[in-house]
Amino acid sequence: MIHTVTTAIPRYYSRSVGYEWAPSLLDKLAGIEAYEVRQVLEEKRPRLPRPAVGGDGVQVLTVWGRTRAGRRLIVVLRPTDNDLDWLIVGAREMTADQAAEYDRWEADRG
Repeated sequence: MIHTVTTAIPRYYSRSVGYEWAPSLLDKLAGIEAYEVRQVLEEKRPRLPRPAVGGDGVQVLTVWGRTRAGRRLIVVLRPTDNDLDWLIVGAREMTADQAAEYDRWEADRG
């Protein structure tokens, strides 16, 4: 679910890290709101960063986390040319197995 960047991309910053939305991604988020993605990336809740490879072989970073309401999401980021900026290329709810793994990781943190 990685998109080619061809138009201007909305950008915002959380602390010193910048996040950009892939074009048309907001229209494709199925049942997930943009504010929920931002909550996972910006809030001070535990986040589990995990490197992964996208369907087209591109290296991505997945960020596992919770929204304020406790919803478990995985946000997919791709690096940009700027070392401190990331392109948001996807987001989805965790599967039951992923949620169980995340819950164990959260419990072990503390």
